[in-house]
Amino acid sequence: MHLAGLWLTDFRCYEEATLRFPPGVTVICGANAQGKTSLLEAVGWAATGKSFRGVPDSALVRAGHDAAILRAEVVDDERTQLLEAEIRASGRNRVQLNRNPVQRSRDLLGLMRVTVFAPDDLQLVKGGPAGRRDYLDDLLVALSPRYEAARADYERVLKQRNALLRGGLRGDDAVGTLDVFDLQLAAAGAELARGRVRLLERLVPAVAEAYADLAGMRTPITTVYEADWAPTGPGGDLDPDGFDQALLDAFASHRAAEVDRGLTLVGPHRDEWRLLVGNMESRTHASQGEQRTLALALRLGGHRLCGELTDTSPVLLLDDVFSELDDQRAVALVAHLDSGQTLVTTAGSVPTGISADRILRVDAGRIEEAA
Repeated sequence: MHLAGLWLTDFRCYEEATLRFPPGVTVICGANAQGKTSLLEAVGWAATGKSFRGVPDSALVRAGHDAAILRAEVVDDERTQLLEAEIRASGRNRVQLNRNPVQRSRDLLGLMRVTVFAPDDLQLVKGGPAGRRDYLDDLLVALSPRYEAARADYERVLKQRNALLRGGLRGDDAVGTLDVFDLQLAAAGAELARGRVRLLERLVPAVAEAYADLAGMRTPITTVYEADWAPTGPGGDLDPDGFDQALLDAFASHRAAEVDRGLTLVGPHRDEWRLLVGNMESRTHASQGEQRTLALALRLGGHRLCGELTDTSPVLLLDDVFSELDDQRAVALVAHLDSGQTLVTTAGSVPTGISADRILRVDAGRIEEAA
């Protein structure tokens, strides 16, 4: 699978852009703030229906315009598919796949998978639990798109439930509605949490292997998934089979406190995933080098696992990653990337060890071929 073509109109700083990509490595050079990351952002949007930078769709539309147009041609074996999207500054986007309307962004999932390496990946290790939950959920969706429905359902019901709790739960009708929300939230939350826990069984060894490759030595990498509401089995591990009832019991036991606070206090949206390097908490005890290596290992391990389980290597998007790495880690990362399609941005020269099939230069939203 690879991205063969990309066409942009009024996307970020691009008035017009037409690009063809080889199946191998494309290096995108240029000074900062010229539009390099925006190209990768467009590729990421084509794969997931959202920006990997966490911004709303309205931010993708060039200033002064009502909509951005994005077209992407994806080749998978002998099949070519065309995604066309009108991303609107306000209102509902219009999306077509092979000229057929797409009603939900999750219907695009599986068209093209991507793995994004970015400088702010360090926050996966140093930041709060929300970023680590998002990492798990994004990987889970890439491996099995059905989990996007569980995530969307959970977020929708959670929002409705919190709004009801903020109202003070007045009257029998409100109590009955909350009971319904509890059932819906428990079903979606249990599905999501089960997916996370079972994913970790495959992911942690892959991350440990990637860490050893990048660091040049084996270091124990372990993780702990913490969910205060979740039951444990005989061996002390979480018991995914009991998640539905455990969530319902947790909602019941916390109801008074939740009504008082106007907030859902338990559930997968508050779980923590702790990362340990050499049995030490990576967030507080690992060195800066260990933290950065672990962040890279999370991306590389997830990328390898996705390729293994789907038989298709995701498109690699390396957004100015090498500027943040010392020589040893940069060389190790390049040495352990797979041979699939890769798009690399850099503000300097082509990173050492990268053999580019094509080099593009970006200057103020204009793209030209480079030597």
